[in-house]
Amino acid sequence: MSTPEPAAAHRFGNYEILSLLGRGGMAEVYRAKVLSGPREGWPVAIKRLPQSLASDTAYVDRFTSEADLTRFLDHPNIIKVLEVGEVEGVYYMAMELIDGRDLGQILRRCKQRGIPLPVDFGVYLCKVLLDALGYAHEATGPRGDKLGIIHCDVSPSNVFISRTGEIKLGDFGIARAQSSAIDTDLLGKPYYLSPETLDGNVTVEGDLWSAAVILYELLTNERPFQGGTREQVFAAIRGRLYQPAVELRPEISQELSAVVDRAFAEDLPDRFSDAADFAIALDPHYDDQVGTPLAIAAVVRGLFGASAEG
Repeated sequence: MSTPEPAAAHRFGNYEILSLLGRGGMAEVYRAKVLSGPREGWPVAIKRLPQSLASDTAYVDRFTSEADLTRFLDHPNIIKVLEVGEVEGVYYMAMELIDGRDLGQILRRCKQRGIPLPVDFGVYLCKVLLDALGYAHEATGPRGDKLGIIHCDVSPSNVFISRTGEIKLGDFGIARAQSSAIDTDLLGKPYYLSPETLDGNVTVEGDLWSAAVILYELLTNERPFQGGTREQVFAAIRGRLYQPAVELRPEISQELSAVVDRAFAEDLPDRFSDAADFAIALDPHYDDQVGTPLAIAAVVRGLFGASAEG
């Protein structure tokens, strides 16, 4: 994975932009520092809509929708939005900066080295992810109205692990309120989509399915639903064509493999009813003395060394 080129330091509102962290289809993310106020000196991440898209109503609506949905989320395992605003026509969000790596980088390194992650690590991480999703699904606004936020893009690249082993879910860029619809052109990454999401439906079950795909990948170093094209991947998802986790890694218990199978059940009533139900099913399958933030930090250091860079 190439490192984004640095950006020249400059002032942006009440922030000093220090370097470019990443650039996607509709946003740029920068490392920055707060210049004044109660958070003076804080390191933050600034996500902003590129100037070239500022006049595109569709992109502005998507960006402001993300800001509106996520600024009220306050959970230890969700990246906190600190401020939302506009500077000279540029829309931005200031967020807490996670000094570490995303789970996609960790899984790629594991695959390169042929090293599976400890089972306790994978189960604990999925439990934390489910806690964050459950909170978002039940979140309320400032007047007590239920927001019912569905992430719609739960994938390893949107789960971040800090140097100290904190686990944070981020990037609600295509999140939707529950029961709304989504344009299939805006769907998240193909491998992590549920059959219902492929039909354009925004539901809690879609996020839970994606979490189960991540759990499978954490346990086996493989994605459950594969194919050479998007269409082949989608066919595998719709047909639930995957190899049980225990067949790829015998040290996984039959009971834990059955939890994954239940999360991929064909009929919705046979799956987990919500994130808490899924998390409870994982409780017996990890040692809470092994699956801890400190242990996770040690595993990541072992894969990459002490540096959080490159």
